[in-house]
Amino acid sequence: MIDRELVTRKMVLIAADLSTLEAVARKDRASYLASPTDELVAERLLERMIGRMIDINFHVITEAGQPPPADYYESFIRLSRLGALDHEFATRIAGCAGLRNRIVHEYDEIDPARVHEALQSAVEDIPAYLRRINEYLGQAPG
Repeated sequence: MIDRELVTRKMVLIAADLSTLEAVARKDRASYLASPTDELVAERLLERMIGRMIDINFHVITEAGQPPPADYYESFIRLSRLGALDHEFATRIAGCAGLRNRIVHEYDEIDPARVHEALQSAVEDIPAYLRRINEYLGQAPG
């Protein structure tokens, strides 16, 4: 059974981080790139939000009786199979898993301009993700 309290707590934390991130995302590219502090804040908030989204994904999937996804990207795709996200949206937002991995594991040097681009998507996609998960929770048994 889905632990609604757990999911709701993670969603509240995501929303709080998003509120902070929106101020950074509103900055034009040049201002953002001129501020190493903004870059660090954006990376850390994105890492936290995406990590919490992935936690939600895995919880919802496994509590639906499905085996855990093979990777973080797949966790978003699998939510579309459960009906929590539509497939097109799930495919688009699943790309954030790769960004999270690059930030956490420092696979390559992180391009601040690409992070600024990701911010623009995040401030639109993350609220949509939260709405859709909330709607799904309202429909899920329990």
